[in-house]
Amino acid sequence: MSQLPTKSQILDWIAANPTLTAKRDIAKAFGIKGAARIDLKRLLKELEAEGHLEKRKKTYRDPDRLPPVSVLQVKAPNADGDLFAKPLEWHGEGVEPIVLVVPRASDPALGEGDRILARLQVVQEEDHNYEARLIRRIGTNPRRILGVFAKRTEGGRIKPVDKGADKEWQVAANDVHGAKDGELVEAELAGPKGRMGLPRARIVERLGDPTAPRAVSLIAIHQHGIPDDFPDEVIAEADAMKPAGLSGREDLRDMPLITIDPADARDHDDACYAHADDDPKNPGGHIVWVAIADVACYVRPGSALDHEARKRGNSSYFPDRVVPMLPDRLSGDLCSLHEGVPRACIAVRMQISARGEKLSHRFVRGLMRSPASLHYQEVQDGMDGRPNDNVAELMDPVIRPLYAAYAALTKARADRQPLDLDLPERRVELSEEGKVTSINFKDRLDAHKLIEEFMILANVAAAETLIAKKTPLLFRVHEEPPPEKLNSLRETAESAGLTLAKGQVLKTAHLNGLLHAAAGTEESELINIATLRSMTQAYYSPKNFGHFGLALQNYAHFTSPIRRYSDLIVHRGLISAHGWGDDGLSHVDIDKLEPTATHISDTERRSMIAERDTTDRYLAAFLSERVGEEFSGRVSGIARFGAFVKLDETGADGLIPMRNLGREYFHFDANTATLMGSDTGLTITIGMRVTVRLTEAAPVTGGIALELLEINGEKPPQGHRNGGGPRGRGGPRGRSGPSKRKLVKSKKKAAKVSRKRR
Repeated sequence: MSQLPTKSQILDWIAANPTLTAKRDIAKAFGIKGAARIDLKRLLKELEAEGHLEKRKKTYRDPDRLPPVSVLQVKAPNADGDLFAKPLEWHGEGVEPIVLVVPRASDPALGEGDRILARLQVVQEEDHNYEARLIRRIGTNPRRILGVFAKRTEGGRIKPVDKGADKEWQVAANDVHGAKDGELVEAELAGPKGRMGLPRARIVERLGDPTAPRAVSLIAIHQHGIPDDFPDEVIAEADAMKPAGLSGREDLRDMPLITIDPADARDHDDACYAHADDDPKNPGGHIVWVAIADVACYVRPGSALDHEARKRGNSSYFPDRVVPMLPDRLSGDLCSLHEGVPRACIAVRMQISARGEKLSHRFVRGLMRSPASLHYQEVQDGMDGRPNDNVAELMDPVIRPLYAAYAALTKARADRQPLDLDLPERRVELSEEGKVTSINFKDRLDAHKLIEEFMILANVAAAETLIAKKTPLLFRVHEEPPPEKLNSLRETAESAGLTLAKGQVLKTAHLNGLLHAAAGTEESELINIATLRSMTQAYYSPKNFGHFGLALQNYAHFTSPIRRYSDLIVHRGLISAHGWGDDGLSHVDIDKLEPTATHISDTERRSMIAERDTTDRYLAAFLSERVGEEFSGRVSGIARFGAFVKLDETGADGLIPMRNLGREYFHFDANTATLMGSDTGLTITIGMRVTVRLTEAAPVTGGIALELLEINGEKPPQGHRNGGGPRGRGGPRGRSGPSKRKLVKSKKKAAKVSRKRR
């Protein structure tokens, strides 16, 4: 063909011949020779600029089609046992194609997460666009990073969003996959270091503008691998659910079980009611009812919903969104105890004495209808004499009896002495556009404490029932602090002029004594933080090791099955123990109890870290417009590379790097958690009051950098900076630390830190 082809003819050829897409192949197909090749090159460039084609080395291909040989990641089998795969080389603008893996009898078994090289064939089926035949398995779960892509002439680089990562990743031109400069991307390890000595990466997903207001939580979700899309079969299963009826249930619809939640709560899975006990054997006592959404009747063992709920482990909560454990049809509808709507529940009736001791309890499977969905502040306002229309008529029959029962429970709590930490929780306030408007500390109202005490009591009742009926369950375990962490806490207390006695069996009452002694002093926040850091991480286990923090021997999570898989297991245990139906614990549940406990403990930690990272990024975004301003705070941590400071105004944690501590070298002592100046002997320890200047706030990473201005009300003494010292530390040439005399003096001081009590 001597005539130059049209653009549509070129695109049709490439679509029909995906293996013959080099410029010479296209020229040969259309009979283009000589000078006409220049016009063909111009046409191909125009198609590339228009987004119809993408150049990969010396070949062109349609970006909205997958290459004939492609890398795929295998997904979990669906309800029919079919194996689909995610195309890792898809970078088109349209909907991602669906690839069905068609295994041969000789192929090895493939599982979720496997990476395979496969040959693809385009098909026009109702539920998939491509069929894949395995060529070979190429490994599973390569290392993933999340970062901002910087485009270069040949490929580009990725700067990770993790503030602990300072090394960039190199991306080859054929691994960019259409990513734009400044775009947030997810990438995976693509091989050994490249020419620049940087690790090589392959972009697998483009996530958009990292500076967009609502990208902050998206970064955390992808960085920590939190599943945020429900498979189609899970959604279909949830959408097919019908509301549970009264059959096989106790009718609780006339009982005024009210829900009390935050004003912005997305779901309502617990309700409560209390009244005076009319039993003459229990003078001044109370009856407390706690009703929890019956999630188990909808999420049955072995179902697609069950597999997905276990995989997620729990819901994850961010300032601008929730990544739920269950689809909205359940979490926001059928399993949410909405006002005026009949809802299935599992409820516990508890008899407590005038001093708040639980005398008896019994569980029922019921159907309830809440007369009101209230939030904490309006309930508290009602008790403080300012009832609004929602609570006014409920004050005498419902709300005051709840507070009377709570007053009794506070007496039992005082006798039990659970750990009494005072650490205000930060609350990120966002505008409708997703921009941070303020950082506040959440109020801690009696209404919050009331619900908390009722839930703890119900959790204890659930654990005791399952133990008595010898039914397997998952305990919520919190072990006591290890000796080395207690020693560190003891040293921190002594440096503040307080004491934590040694040589006795540790009880929460001993720690509360320390916390109460520090209350109202400048050291209060320091002691609370140090006590929290001395604690072990709570976890789930089929074995009962008690809950140290709550000072309880038998404790299990029962009250939040919408957002915690552990609670769903406990609900199934109660169903089996009482013979309420066939939706109780399955043999698979029991056999997998140990790995389930480990898995959901891990997913809980994953969510906690993601939520904390999101708050850090929002704090950095909030402070990014205040760079150069001065703030007061307290040293909250010591590291080899600097000192951490918690700012008073926002509770944000920032780092004073070594170069911003002063004009001298600082020696780090891990044993005493101190930094000591080599020239002045200035010793920086946890708890010191400081004034700092904000030098950097990076919203993408959440990093906050500070400069030390004052310490304990005085300007830090200046050492003798010399240009030949270690870079960023300011020490004289050849100096590697403080003098031996100063170092010995520091260690003696640390070993004998007892001070007079203030």
